[in-house]
Amino acid sequence: MNQHHNVPPPPHTPVRGQEDAITELLRQARVIAVVGLSSRRFRPSYGVAQYLQTAGYRIVPVNPRETEVLGERAYARLEEIPFSVDIVDIFRRSEFVPDIVASAIRIGARAVWMQEGILHPEAAELARQAGLRVVMNTCILKEHVRRLRLAAD
Repeated sequence: MNQHHNVPPPPHTPVRGQEDAITELLRQARVIAVVGLSSRRFRPSYGVAQYLQTAGYRIVPVNPRETEVLGERAYARLEEIPFSVDIVDIFRRSEFVPDIVASAIRIGARAVWMQEGILHPEAAELARQAGLRVVMNTCILKEHVRRLRLAAD
């Protein structure tokens, strides 16, 4: 178990009083399921998840090839996670996004986040229609640093 298990992130102040939807989502989220998270340290998913842990989020690895990543138990599918997930962060190719979004809707996630280079407008629209927030083709680490980390300095 890691030291961040069940620990909410510290309170954040938006940069320059700017409270847009992404900033609000990052401030309110506590649990982030990282679909495609690899235990290989050189993979972008590993570095992003590690950063999110240090920022205070609980990371949930979702990868059928892993048993544990960054001290957290890995799950083969989103539906196997036995607790609530705020953000489903996707590190899989675009063709896998519709199934992941369908799973995110089924588990009642608050948002789906498609990392840089990952776009699927049709799946995004389905998520929005189901009431989820959607971020596409954007790095969650870069957005957190830009919007929240700077505000804490």
